[in-house]
Amino acid sequence: MSTADNAPLIVHLIHRLDIGGLENGLVNLINNLPPERYRHAIVCLESAGDFRLRIRRPDVEIISLNKRQGKDWRHYLSLFQTLRRLRPYLIHTRNLPGIEAQLLAAIAGVRLRVHGEHGRDIADLQGTRPRYRMLRRLLAPLIGHFITVSKELETWLVSAIGVRPQRISHICNGVDSVRFRPHRGPPCTIGPAGFADENTFIIGSVGRMAEVKDHMTLVRAFLILISHGGLAPQRLRLVIAGDGPCRQHCLEMLHAAGANNLAWLPGARDDIPQLMRSMTIFVQPSLTEGASNTVLEAMASGLPVVATNVGGNPELVQNDRTGMLIPPNDPAQLAYAIDQYYRAPSLAAQHGARARRRVLSEFSLAAMADAYQAVYDRLIQQPMMKG
Repeated sequence: MSTADNAPLIVHLIHRLDIGGLENGLVNLINNLPPERYRHAIVCLESAGDFRLRIRRPDVEIISLNKRQGKDWRHYLSLFQTLRRLRPYLIHTRNLPGIEAQLLAAIAGVRLRVHGEHGRDIADLQGTRPRYRMLRRLLAPLIGHFITVSKELETWLVSAIGVRPQRISHICNGVDSVRFRPHRGPPCTIGPAGFADENTFIIGSVGRMAEVKDHMTLVRAFLILISHGGLAPQRLRLVIAGDGPCRQHCLEMLHAAGANNLAWLPGARDDIPQLMRSMTIFVQPSLTEGASNTVLEAMASGLPVVATNVGGNPELVQNDRTGMLIPPNDPAQLAYAIDQYYRAPSLAAQHGARARRRVLSEFSLAAMADAYQAVYDRLIQQPMMKG
């Protein structure tokens, strides 16, 4: 039996293993932790998609509980039975959908329990809904340690939920700066034939096309630019890579404005590094964010980032140094920020280069994995949890 076979098992519980920032961070973590130090299993409340193929370790068990929408009481029994079978040293839940599992984990005898906060959704953008606050406050004593991906979420846990600062670690996401790197050499091709050439100004975004990501505001800003911005429409292109319930609405907006040929919304893609190397600037229009993986990936790709001034975005994007911060849900301000880069290509190049340097110095995958391992090691060396 190898050393890895005897390593402590960590169960990571998430809503669904599919394309997304939280899921990308989890895969990066598993791929970069020393394989001999910990074993891993992923329990999905719903299901796992092809995103599971990005996990490089062959020994990671992935379990789908296939929870139905709304209250599905049967999934609690399935989760309890799964935890009793796996008998992990530690469970690491993430975000609101996973926090209820902390109670079942305690009942199932999992003594080491960690909860991560990676961002909020459209139902509770500011973390102020009394029901959700009460749930977190009730379950907080069961949780041995909290991890947040942004300082904003850490402050919120302390002030709104009442968690002691000593029980929280702020660990920002890391990015693969080799896979995500600036464009070099001949222009990259992007989109269908004839969509873009070396003189095209490509406004890019990547992400799950859900309401909270607010790609509709990006589309509105793009339509402002091509109709009222005084720019050359033949040079402007919009690329949004990702799928979700808002994609069709964005396509309909573009069609109604007669701008279909100027935009490419290809759905989910597995060639994001190549797409980013084809972009001129990157836009993150979310209504709320934790610490966006796609923003870090764009920065690693040498792109200036226009992002909304929400959540953890100001911790990543330095306004007027590596990008621009704008108010959320404001297409006019977003169009104005894009216009600044269009009219000053040297500014875009300068901000993009600074963004790349910042990623290399502060947001490496190795630093992220080391920080998580330090939390896991400390808890396992002190196995008796305190409420």
